[in-house]
Amino acid sequence: MNKFISKKLAFGASVLLVSMSAFSFTPSPMPNPEPDPGPGPCEDCDFTRGPAPTSASLETSAGPYSVASQSVSRSVSGFGGGTIYYPTNTTGTMGAIAVVPGFLLQEPFIDFWGPRLASHGFVVITISANSGNDSPTSRAAQLGRALDYVINQSNSGDSPISGMVDGSRVGAIGWSLGGGGTLRLASGERLSAAIPIAPSDSSNNDFDQIKTPTLIIACENDTIAPVNINSSPFYNSIPSTTDKAFLEVNNGSHFCANDGGSNSDIVGKYGVSWMKRFIDNDTRYDQFLCGPDHAAPRAISEYRENCSY
Repeated sequence: MNKFISKKLAFGASVLLVSMSAFSFTPSPMPNPEPDPGPGPCEDCDFTRGPAPTSASLETSAGPYSVASQSVSRSVSGFGGGTIYYPTNTTGTMGAIAVVPGFLLQEPFIDFWGPRLASHGFVVITISANSGNDSPTSRAAQLGRALDYVINQSNSGDSPISGMVDGSRVGAIGWSLGGGGTLRLASGERLSAAIPIAPSDSSNNDFDQIKTPTLIIACENDTIAPVNINSSPFYNSIPSTTDKAFLEVNNGSHFCANDGGSNSDIVGKYGVSWMKRFIDNDTRYDQFLCGPDHAAPRAISEYRENCSY
């Protein structure tokens, strides 16, 4: 009986060892799943809006869209109030643009740009600075806050621009000290496009950090912010790897492009084209920004560009 039990115990132990060895294998590792790259940068996205542009259509006072406006109280926080201009007969989200004036002057000196740009499919806020003495650094901050205001209004259900703004596509325009502020804001990562007009910034002549596509509009006979110590060196300091252009208005004073005036057609054409090209990624506007003969019109004394795009 004892031998029989011993044999059964030995047999059972061997079965147990075989069974354990059957389940003691090391499994092959499962391949790691490919990581989800998520959405890539929108460099090739096309936000084309409106009919094919022509020189004639860009040199008129208004584009293809009707424009409405709403006042912004001076009591708002962050800037000195202003006006929002927006298209009324188009749908979908649009880029937003903020515009600021220069030393001692208020919104009426730059409000030409509001309806002009809005009629081509942008939501535009033209503002006054908190103080006429505000520095370029302060004006850069106020441009940013004005853009924030427009985006917040778009996100509000009871605003006339509710749902109209694509907050990832924004631009800035500034004149004189506002132009200096625009260059400073363009030195960051926020803007899709910038247009400094007769820019002035006595404390900074070097904008070699700018990656934002930047069009500088200069005034040939500017005695307040002379081209040779402002617009031209500012343009030269912007890296050649950045999309940039320089337009000088023939015989223009410091006031040559801030409020349209006799140069409204030519500066409007280039201003709209720049914003359409770099906020909307609309390559139909390349033809107005690149190539020869830009100085052929008497209104332009000099034009430079790198057309790396």
